[in-house]
Amino acid sequence: MSTLLRLFLPFALGYFLSYLFRVISAVVAPALTADLQLDAATLGLISSSYFLTFAACQIPLGTLLDRIEVRKLAAALLLFAAAGSLVFAQAESALGLLIGRGLIGIGVSACLMAAFKAYVIWLPPARLPLVNGLQLACGGLGALAATSPVEWLLGITDWRSLFLGMALLCLLVSLLLWLLVPKRPVAAQGDEAPAKLSVIQVMLDPRFYRVAPACVLSQASFIALQSLWVGAWLRDLMLLPDAQAADVLFICAAGMVAGFLLMGLIADRLQHLGLAPRHLSLGGIGAFVCLLLLLQLDEGAPNLLLWGLLGFFGTSGTLMFAGLAQQFPPSQSGRVSTSLNLGIFVGAFVMQWGLGGIIQLWPASETGQYPAMAYRVAFGIASLIPAAGLLWYGFCARKAQSDRSKAAST
Repeated sequence: MSTLLRLFLPFALGYFLSYLFRVISAVVAPALTADLQLDAATLGLISSSYFLTFAACQIPLGTLLDRIEVRKLAAALLLFAAAGSLVFAQAESALGLLIGRGLIGIGVSACLMAAFKAYVIWLPPARLPLVNGLQLACGGLGALAATSPVEWLLGITDWRSLFLGMALLCLLVSLLLWLLVPKRPVAAQGDEAPAKLSVIQVMLDPRFYRVAPACVLSQASFIALQSLWVGAWLRDLMLLPDAQAADVLFICAAGMVAGFLLMGLIADRLQHLGLAPRHLSLGGIGAFVCLLLLLQLDEGAPNLLLWGLLGFFGTSGTLMFAGLAQQFPPSQSGRVSTSLNLGIFVGAFVMQWGLGGIIQLWPASETGQYPAMAYRVAFGIASLIPAAGLLWYGFCARKAQSDRSKAAST
């Protein structure tokens, strides 16, 4: 088996599971609400607890990835995901769901960052945008699996059995990571100097903070919406049955897969022409903001092209990972990627829980549905957040250009 396949297969499966866990709340939410009588704010807290524990792990994870073998770390953490899925499946209260989902967030916290670190070690830098895009596309396949396929499974079993099965899948992928991923090459261990930058120092580095907010805010917005509130929008505002809402979520996830694949390919080509991936990323984020605004005009039957494009351009911020990692030494790449991921998932936690609180400002109907205005206000606020990231980038770019002009004139 080739080195690339031994690297890619287990990490791709791990990230597939990570995204499956991330997005599945949008489909199983009605069943959870009916069984355990959850309101919008509680549902938002339970779903977003994944993001909180995921984000909390990013600070130590950056250091660990730069010091120990990624296969050992990723395999060990997936055991927490298996335990969390088991706790979630057996929960009889909101607290049990909260604990289980929090453990899942810990368990899958390294699935993407460990893959990125392994690719930095084993692959040439010019290939990273493409390979990273393929890795992200496998997460998109997990998001696809969490839509119509999960809705179909809920027709033949219940959500508890579903999470029991996912616990077994976590154990299988953990074993594959341990057995298949190559040991870290001796040359890489000897050549790398000890990493000197902490996560805080990375965040305070101008190379990071000038660009990162645009990525962080767009990805946090997309994740918070796609993994829970898009499904609620489709059911409550557009009055779609659960099966039809899952189909629209499937289209959105399919657009996301296409975005991961094509954005990576386009960035790879443009990089050969001297255009940095961040320029493509920033343009895509702008399109994502426009699509969120256009959703306010989507009435009657859902516009599937609009939802597919939302998924496509919702991936734009992820191109920043490869570009930022290449601006720092390889010995610090783990810290750079996890610093970016930390911001994304803290943002996703705050947004997903906060949007639930905003929606709950309006009273629910007797059937548990919230009025259209609640969702329109929440989604309107969600569109302003990535727009703020773009404004920050424009401000920093203009200031940097002004500083260069002043330095040249002195």
